[in-house]
Amino acid sequence: MHRLIFGKKFLESAKKLDKILKSKLKLSLGCLSLNPFHLTLHTKPLRGKLSEFYSFRLGRDYRIVFKFVSPKEIYLIKIGHRKDIYR
Repeated sequence: MHRLIFGKKFLESAKKLDKILKSKLKLSLGCLSLNPFHLTLHTKPLRGKLSEFYSFRLGRDYRIVFKFVSPKEIYLIKIGHRKDIYR
């Protein structure tokens, strides 16, 4: 099981989500802590300047960016719409 560390920007953007996305977020974080590469998350490594980070899906249009701090710790960086999150 992985320990999740919540960044300030992550918490701020999580508060702005609607009720449906918040419930999906709760389920996704539970899945992430058990297996960061579970098929339902669609986890992928990022490229270029963001190559040390990963992202996974929250619904169809939102993504969560995170990175591994240690083999058993995940730092959650930000939630955002897929068109804006990687900027």
